[in-house]
Amino acid sequence: MTDTILVASALAAIVLGALWLERNVRFVAKIGAAATTILIALLLSNVGLLPGSSPVYDFLLGRAVIAGIILILLNVRLSSIRDAGGTMLAAFGIGAVGSSAGAVIMGLLVNKALGQETWKLGGQFTATYIGGGMNYAAVGQELATRADLFSAGIAADVIVTAFWLVACLIVPELFPRSSRVPEAMPSNEMPMASVAPNLASQLQSSGVPLTLTDFAGLATVTLATIWASEALAALFPAAPKIIWLTTLVLILAQLPITRKLSGSVVIGNFLLLLFLASNGAKSVIARIVEVGPVIFYFAAGTVLIHGIIIFGIGRLLRMNGDLLSIASQANVGGSTTAMALAGARRRPDLILPGVAVGMLGNAIGNYAGIAIAYLSRSLLA
Repeated sequence: MTDTILVASALAAIVLGALWLERNVRFVAKIGAAATTILIALLLSNVGLLPGSSPVYDFLLGRAVIAGIILILLNVRLSSIRDAGGTMLAAFGIGAVGSSAGAVIMGLLVNKALGQETWKLGGQFTATYIGGGMNYAAVGQELATRADLFSAGIAADVIVTAFWLVACLIVPELFPRSSRVPEAMPSNEMPMASVAPNLASQLQSSGVPLTLTDFAGLATVTLATIWASEALAALFPAAPKIIWLTTLVLILAQLPITRKLSGSVVIGNFLLLLFLASNGAKSVIARIVEVGPVIFYFAAGTVLIHGIIIFGIGRLLRMNGDLLSIASQANVGGSTTAMALAGARRRPDLILPGVAVGMLGNAIGNYAGIAIAYLSRSLLA
């Protein structure tokens, strides 16, 4: 399959199938459409039904994924951070420090085996284990990570994230029931259980019709942001382009006129799912086996150190085990898996706080990833 239209059609069909499976198969709903998309594309590529390389993949790795990131970040409301409560924010912050420390430590351990681009993957793993997959993609594109390492890193991330979800279901059982109960939402706030379904459905539907005006507005904001970030990076090269882009988008996301535009999350999510499908298709087993074991150890070690830090410090501070697990999952898996974990642990009161800190992770993941990447480069020099 080498025709670009046929490859693009296949990727769209993979996304469609993953979304259907997420809605109709309980196990798939647990791991999410994103991981399912990668796994389906990975399978089809390795049995020869999808090519290991294509111009379509190159396009999706470029400005297409950047457009998806912009559209997702347009949904971040900085005011929602206060809804998380101080205890959840503290737990999330501890987890973010744990992810950063894990990436630096593991980078030092695998540097000899992995080679000159270890520091880049350190930044990407920091970004994804604070904010999520879109941060991994954004930092990797900014740092121009080698294609085979980029794809192998995504495959490792999918496996590690799936195992960590299981760990976060189990670990709270090891905490004493007398652990500190998380802060409650003010009584005048909307109940968590009624808010959560709306938050969960944003990736699937905006809830209102997408008009031509909305689409034109989103296209204008997206293209203008890409141009402005590139122009600012050229004028002030000390700050990477992704930092300019993230900052501009977060500013625009707070403006009332931008908030009126419907459909940004849906379109952005689709672009990101296409991007993940393309990376699954590029992850031919023979290529991953060549570089993958070390990268898997890199990702797994980063998350393990994250877990030791967040659960260890949380236990010392007598934080609630469920709260720590959901904060950790917001770090490692993002808002949607944090929401799923809160439901599985029968803690609907922690659904909205978990989503809120997950969105915070989306907002700061790029900054942290770039910072840790350059810190790692200086340590590994």
